[in-house]
Order: sequence, then C-alpha cells, then structure tokens
Amino acid sequence: MSAQDPAERELSRRAGAQDSHVSARAPAEQRRLTVAFTGASGLPYGLRLLECLLAAGVRVDLLYSAAAQIVARQECDLTLPTQPREAARLLGDRYGAREGQLLVHARDDWLAPMASGSNPGDGMAICPCTMGTLGAIAGGLADSLIERAADVMLKERRPLVLVPRETPLSAIHLENMLTLARAGAVILPPAPGFYARPRSVSDLVDFVVARVLDHLGVPQTLVPRWGDARAAPPGAGRT
Repeated sequence: MSAQDPAERELSRRAGAQDSHVSARAPAEQRRLTVAFTGASGLPYGLRLLECLLAAGVRVDLLYSAAAQIVARQECDLTLPTQPREAARLLGDRYGAREGQLLVHARDDWLAPMASGSNPGDGMAICPCTMGTLGAIAGGLADSLIERAADVMLKERRPLVLVPRETPLSAIHLENMLTLARAGAVILPPAPGFYARPRSVSDLVDFVVARVLDHLGVPQTLVPRWGDARAAPPGAGRT
C-alpha cells in the first residue's frame, strides 16, 4: 500500500478534525445557536424554541424577515421591532434572557458572525421556514442574512434544522427538500405526534420544538419520550 502524499494527509487531518467537532456535544450553556423566523405560518413554534434555548442557557443569535413580523402580529399579537436592539430588549425581557445572551441582527448585517464560515456558531434552526427561503437555500442563494447563515451551516457541516410549514407540497417543494437533506440539513416539518396525548395547542407546539432541540443537541424534557412511560412487566422489582 502506497503512503499518502502530503496533500492527502492534510485532507484526512482536516476531515478528522471536522468530524470530531461535529460529533462533540458541548454543554448547552457553552453553545451558540442561530434561530431564524421567516414568514411561514407557525411562529408559535419559533417563539417557543427561542424561549427554551434561552432557558437552557444557550447564546442565541436571532434573525427574522419582514414577513415574519407580519405573521407575529397575525398569529401571536406580537409586534417584533425592526430595530435589533429594541427586539433584543423586548424578547429578552419576555423570556428572561441574561445580559448578552440574546443578540438580534438586522437582515442586511453582513458583519454578523454567522455570515462567515470563520465564526458560524454551533448550529441553526429556521423555524418556521417558508418554501421561498427553503428554495433559495437549496439553490445556493444568499441574498439575505438568513440564507447566507444557512449556506454557511451547510458548507461548514454544522447542524441546520429547517421547519417548513406548507401544505400540500408541490414537486418543487419536495425536490428542494431532498436537495437539502442530501446536503446535510434536517427537514423537520411541524407534524406533532399524538401518542403523548396532548391536551392543548401548547402541547402540540412543544412536541415539535422538542424534536428541534434534539437535533440541535440541547437537552429537553418538554414531552415524554417513546417507551419511557412503559408499564413495568409483572413481577418487576420483586426478589
């Protein structure tokens, strides 16, 4: 067997370093994640995700589109400020963020850390994700900071979770999802299960958010896990 040349050894070294970084699970309070809201229906999922991440001690970089501001008013009676500092203050107070834990970035802030592969953070979730945003990412476009941040996640092999909310799905939607799944993204439609016997809309929201947190590597106890509530077999615990 011939020895690897220097170029091949360097590629192998980089691949190994990249794999070890991706597989590592830092404690939640040491992680930095990007969350994006777009104009699809389902903003309660995104707000609950933000709340849970902040409660877990994660540092969050938040992005949202103009259409997401419209959806916030329609679905949640919430006015998301256009100015990032005002938004950080509003949402930080709402969810009890520590000082500096939540940063909100303008849509054209190309100096934001997640715009570059040199400082991408530990992962990203777009929740909810429009089909327009999903298609732009699948096509490699980066006309907004949300699209660029997602593109960085893919090229740097970091977790990217997309929560697309649309029905029915066209062939174009499905092909774009397949393209992104092949590129490494997690396609996580907000399709709650009913085995936990939800009693409220909040329970349905928590089911979806729990799955997003799982894929971002953030511990959660929002919903019972399948099998955990299984009854003990007869005679268990007897001596």
